[in-house]
Formats: sequence, structure tokens, C-alpha cells
Amino acid sequence: MRALVTGASGFVGPYLVAHLRACGDEVTAVDRRGDRSVDVTDAGAVDEVMQECAPEAVYHLAALSHVGESWDSGAEAFRVNAEGTLHVLGAARRHGVARVLVVGSAEEYGAATPADIPLSEESPLRPLTPYGVAKVAADFLALQAHLAHGLGTIRARPFNHTGTGQSDRFVIPALARRVAEAERNGASELRVGSLEPVRDVTDVRDVVRAYRLLVEHGVPGEAYNVCSGEGVAVREIAQRLIGLAQRPLQLVVDPALVRRVDVPQLVGDASKLRVATGWERQIDLDQTLAAVLDEARAAVARQA
Repeated sequence: MRALVTGASGFVGPYLVAHLRACGDEVTAVDRRGDRSVDVTDAGAVDEVMQECAPEAVYHLAALSHVGESWDSGAEAFRVNAEGTLHVLGAARRHGVARVLVVGSAEEYGAATPADIPLSEESPLRPLTPYGVAKVAADFLALQAHLAHGLGTIRARPFNHTGTGQSDRFVIPALARRVAEAERNGASELRVGSLEPVRDVTDVRDVVRAYRLLVEHGVPGEAYNVCSGEGVAVREIAQRLIGLAQRPLQLVVDPALVRRVDVPQLVGDASKLRVATGWERQIDLDQTLAAVLDEARAAVARQA
């Protein structure tokens, strides 16, 4: 299968590109940075690469993906995440692409109540952050492209995912980095933001498997949660990392690390994905946390 991956230089992109190539796909990987530079906010550049590589499937990952930072760059987040999606969809339609996977986010669900958990694809979309709003717009643009033009769009709504290579601007790599620094510096505290949010965390390698399976077996026009179905509080994640630490550490809440607005609970139901594709989670959270912590230790050692 000929595939085009946007956002290929981000956290998820290299994992997806490697997985697609391992499956025998011919992949064109583009991003604003890297060997093949394409900015999805540039409609002409998107159209040009789509015409050149003639993909059978597009995996649209390109996005400004940091939820907290979207508060300070709301216009840019909307431009990249929504307008960029519009350009990708338009070019895909003009060049006869059979399948377009538009990667959204569990942040689209936003203000979920305990009664809403676990969240299904039918749960209301009530985004609390500028990032979530932009992803809802992209989601609806993908739906509109299918309903109005028959484009084979499939909407993925991944919940939190992590793994080696993720920036320490995100919570799990940030916690791992602080554990590694405490080990090296002899500190006794692990600084954290809010401990109460509950998230559904999946290893990135399981997530990219789901993306390809959705392109193969997903129903055009439909949305699919990509998640483990299990909730874990930030407090528990931090405690698991402390359990892997080489010295005793105590959790200390740092107000400077607390987000101005945070979704209290995001736990999904992946039954629709499983029925459509047969996907199952293969990598448990403890295995992922250990790998992320080992990577953080290596990074801290290099900088020491």
C-alpha cells in the first residue's frame, strides 16, 4: 500500500512510519522539519506532495499536540490542527485517495462526568481546551468530507499514549526525567503537578498498530477510540515510577506545574475498535514506564 504520513517527525510519526514499512507499505513521510518539508497550513505544498506520491492511504498526524501550551497559542493550534486538516482532506479528495485517517484526540470529549465513563464514540464532545476545540473542528471536517464528498475518512480518537522518544513536555516523560535527575543528584523529592487527573494510557507501539488496522478495516465516516479502557491517576503513575527509582522519593505538588484547566477524567471504551479490527493492547503500562525511565536516565547521564 502506498501511504503518506503527515507529521512524520513528531513523537508518533517515526513509530508509525516504521510499522507501515515493516508491513510492506511504501511510505512518504512529511513534516515541517526533516528530510521532506511540507507544512500542512500551506495548501499548495500539501496538494503538490499528494499529487507526487499518489497515496492510497493518508495518515494525518500533523498537529500542535501539547494541550497545556494551546492556551498560549490558540490561534496557531487551530490553524495547524483544523485548517491543516482541511488542506489535507481537500488534496486527498482531488487526488483520489481511498482512505484518510484523521488523528483526533480524547481531549475532544473534554468535560466528562463520572457517569460518562468509559467514554464511547457516541459520548458528547465538550472540549475544555483550545487544543480540544481544534481537534473537534478537524474531526467534523473529516466527517463532512465523507458525508458531502464520499471521501473515505476514518476518525481516530486516541487517548493518552507514551513511550520512548516523547518530549519531556508531556507528563510521563517529565516525571521520568525528574526521577532520573533525583537519582543522580541525591534528591529526596519528586515534584509533580496535579495528582488527581485520571487518564487512559497506551503504549505508542500499540497505538500505531491500531492506526493501520483502522485504515484496512475501519468503516469510512466512523470514529474510533484508541485506548486501553483502563484509567490510572497521575498519582499512581508517579508512584509506579518511584517504585522503579534507585533511591526513596517523596511526591511534592509544585503549583507551578499545575495546569490552569485540566480534564479530571478521560477513560475510553475501545470495543468498537476491537470489533472492527481485532486490535488488542499488547504492551502493559509498567513495561512502558520502565522503558521511558531508562531513556530518561541515559539522557541525564549524557548531560551530566
